[in-house]
Amino acid sequence: MAKKTVYVSDLSGKEIAEGRGAKIRITFEDARSGSYEIDATAEEAHELGEKGRKVGRRGRKPKGADA
Repeated sequence: MAKKTVYVSDLSGKEIAEGRGAKIRITFEDARSGSYEIDATAEEAHELGEKGRKVGRRGRKPKGADA
């Protein structure tokens, strides 16, 4: 018997298609407030992200990137 996991957006209640989902993590400066994680469609995440600012990727650049 096979099982299928269905993800539903916490914002709109719509089903999230395979490969079209996003997780939005909200953290507070006051660590005691904890954090929240929201499942959303890619379109909803882009819409929310446009209201903020883009953050660069963390970590080292690959070896060939300096050239």
